[in-house]
Amino acid sequence: MMYGQEKSDLGVVAMKSANKLGTSAESMERRLGAKGNARERSTCRTQSRESVQRSLQRVRQRARQEQRGRFTSLLHHMTPGLLDAAFSSLQKNAAAGIDGVTWRDYEIDRASNLRSLHDRLHRGTYRPKASRRQYIPKADGRLRPLGIAALEDKIVQWALVNVLNAVYEEDFIGFSYGFRPGRGQHDALDALAVGMDRAKVNWVVDADIERFFDTVDHDWLLRFVAHRIGDPRVMKLIRQWLRAGVMEDGSIKETLEGTPQGAVISPLLANIYLHYVFDVWAQQWRKRHAQGRMIVVRYADDIVMGFSHGFSTRSNVR
Repeated sequence: MMYGQEKSDLGVVAMKSANKLGTSAESMERRLGAKGNARERSTCRTQSRESVQRSLQRVRQRARQEQRGRFTSLLHHMTPGLLDAAFSSLQKNAAAGIDGVTWRDYEIDRASNLRSLHDRLHRGTYRPKASRRQYIPKADGRLRPLGIAALEDKIVQWALVNVLNAVYEEDFIGFSYGFRPGRGQHDALDALAVGMDRAKVNWVVDADIERFFDTVDHDWLLRFVAHRIGDPRVMKLIRQWLRAGVMEDGSIKETLEGTPQGAVISPLLANIYLHYVFDVWAQQWRKRHAQGRMIVVRYADDIVMGFSHGFSTRSNVR
């Protein structure tokens, strides 16, 4: 099923609600004093975010009902209210990207900045900036490369992640725990402990995909995203982020593979890729070929599998 119709029954409702709230705030600001202004802005933001949640809930319902459908119109869910919530969620003291803009710089003219961003996003004139490369030490003494995105790129990525989560949280399999809403490392460890006890596990396979975030194939990643996302504007955004490059030693280097570690969008893209490459395969293999009980827990690119009757590479594993 193609979800082109949802723009008329979902997006317009959300946009009209946001516009009405913005007009109401302006009229109230002219009548009330400073204390009233703060209270009205707070009320409007709360109401706007409630509208965002209702809109995303409809996306979740559609994703649940049509698990093989493609969403051809999603960008209209990137409303002013969602962008404002995205900005509020960012760390106030985080390092700036290559544009040098900090959270507090942006906050000075927050409403105007977010209106401009929303306008550029929907007119197609928003352009992601390269990430600023920074290295942090790992436990083994090596250095981990991080990509520090520009502030507006963080805002747009956070907003889009929330839209896409409404789709993919209906698709992702239960044994995937990394970087998902309401799930964390302790949940993964609890699931592993309970599963090992109940399945009477005798064999354990521990796997870590080497340099996964650095080497993800862009073409395959975009193919996997396209299984569910048919909105060309959303696909263009993801493609631009993947290929925006990194600035290191004063020069911008093109990125032909991988997703920037530290980017807001990267964990979700990693989960989408591994959902199709590993999770779906593991689920089917467990149902069709596993001998005895089998448990699986994946946290991003770290995987633990447990078997009650051993594991053979000759058991139709390809």
